[in-house]
Amino acid sequence: MTRDECIAVLKKNCRNRNLLKHMLATEAVMAGLAERLGEDVESWAAAGLMHDLDYDETADDPERHGLLSAERLAELGFADDIIHAVKAHNEHVARESAMDKALYASDPVTGLVVAAALMHPSKKLADLDTEFVLRRFGEKRFAAGANREQIASCSDLGLSLEEFVGVAIESMQGISDDLGL
Repeated sequence: MTRDECIAVLKKNCRNRNLLKHMLATEAVMAGLAERLGEDVESWAAAGLMHDLDYDETADDPERHGLLSAERLAELGFADDIIHAVKAHNEHVARESAMDKALYASDPVTGLVVAAALMHPSKKLADLDTEFVLRRFGEKRFAAGANREQIASCSDLGLSLEEFVGVAIESMQGISDDLGL
């Protein structure tokens, strides 16, 4: 599937605009990580973009979240590694590949970065730096939904928290217009 076809599928299945922005942000972070780690940028980006395809339908049934997406992605012809990463991001299967681990860590970091941008005096991603986000990371009540343990699992990729957050910020800055930040 082309990226445009993926976006069309998402728009058909996801009514929440903020959810679409989250998936775009996750796509960007995954692409940035793939580039940094020498992995397949297109596949990693696709996993990030499509990982919450089923969220509107499974928001009240978290046990199914990721599984329904995986079924749909299989029907759409996505590769097995992407499908596995989507299942692994919600802990339905073990995280085995670097893509699995990257998606697991990337999913919540996007929320942390967006919350930090909204808290920044300028309210712009362009003005964020790693130090600012890491200070917020240490505040447990700040962006409480951004699971810190999950974000810190970036160490499974051989990245420090500082390196990981830096990649996330830079990647999201590249699509700041799409994110409205």
